[in-house]
Amino acid sequence: MKSVQVLLAFALLALASTFASASDPSPLQDICVATNNLKDGVFVNGKFCKDPKLAKPEDFYYSGLDKAGDTGNRLGFVVTPVNVEQIPGLNTLGISAVRVDYAPYGQNPPHTHPRATEILTVLEGTLYVGFVTSNQLNNTLIAKVLNKGDVFVFPIGMIHFQFNIGKTNAVAIAALSSQNPGVITIANSVFGADPAINPDFLARAFQLDGKVVKSLQKKFWMNSN
Repeated sequence: MKSVQVLLAFALLALASTFASASDPSPLQDICVATNNLKDGVFVNGKFCKDPKLAKPEDFYYSGLDKAGDTGNRLGFVVTPVNVEQIPGLNTLGISAVRVDYAPYGQNPPHTHPRATEILTVLEGTLYVGFVTSNQLNNTLIAKVLNKGDVFVFPIGMIHFQFNIGKTNAVAIAALSSQNPGVITIANSVFGADPAINPDFLARAFQLDGKVVKSLQKKFWMNSN
């Protein structure tokens, strides 16, 4: 009888833990440090909501995704975001979108969205796209060449990329499962961190010569500032 009671108590505890964890909202920004000082309590996980009675059509509207972005940069691509910063009505809805323009041979380098899965549709051009699975799945590359009308999914948190392999401009539209998906461009984050990550550490981690690491840090730091 005692063992049955212990088992029942354990089951109830597990059920309560499940409910408790399920009630936590997903992170909607990079960091949200707790504070006990109310005068410092400025930010929330997401954005404050205004009185819904004051909502207007403009709160749910954005215009301009038909316009090409300027791809005249070193990577030959540009992203036009449509998230909660552009459409306030997206707050709490868990979705956003981007337009991505690529010059011939332009690339959206390896990056990850910490808070969103992405589904990308090619509107014009030919893209080589892919993502890399986690260490658990042996860092397997899953990649494909996409043409106009093709769709590809990048799972949440996976490092992924897009490369315009055509001789003409390419355009894609992507939807993301967060009002503020965030983006971490791998090389920029590692070599362009401010203050810089110890170059000796990076040299060993990436199996590179220290001089190469310092050169990369200088390039990426200059490009981000």
